[in-house]
Amino acid sequence: MIPPSFIQDLLARTDVADVVGRYVTLKKAGINFKGLCPFHGEKTPSFIVSPTRQTYHCFGCGVHGNALGFLMEYGGLGFVDAVKDLAQMQGMPVPEENIRPEERERQRQAREKQATLTDVLARAAQHWKQELKKSPRAVQYLKGRGLTGEIAARFALGYAPERWQGLASAFPKYDDPLLVESGLVITPDPQPG
Repeated sequence: MIPPSFIQDLLARTDVADVVGRYVTLKKAGINFKGLCPFHGEKTPSFIVSPTRQTYHCFGCGVHGNALGFLMEYGGLGFVDAVKDLAQMQGMPVPEENIRPEERERQRQAREKQATLTDVLARAAQHWKQELKKSPRAVQYLKGRGLTGEIAARFALGYAPERWQGLASAFPKYDDPLLVESGLVITPDPQPG
């Protein structure tokens, strides 16, 4: 885990215009810099980089953020990789907080479990997207609400038919504790004996 104080120090030492300027041709425009937005096609520059605020903002597509956000958005990097890249640009070694090996192992297990739960939720979402495609009634309902197939795909809309165990066909082990933990399946409370 990277200490938050290091990230604050890193951003304080970074000039967002230098970072963005590595990837986008910027021209001085008053106290700011202006260029063509790298996140959408445009012919007239609407992408502004503000050294005083240490931010970028596109008035065309609305994307905005700081130097780390730019590296994540433009480079497709995760947060930690963006911090490491930015630290390397600034010549700063990235510290790790001193944590006990037991805590490091607990964090590793928690990340692993989170990834597994994310996989379960992604499989359920995929199942419901397929169910939407198979249901003319649900598709007609969405069209009636003004939603197109493109919008449904962009927002990963799906449909859960009225079935008691609607996810049983998506998960071979319907009694998997991960389904309960993720909130996808509810098990009946044991009756007091």
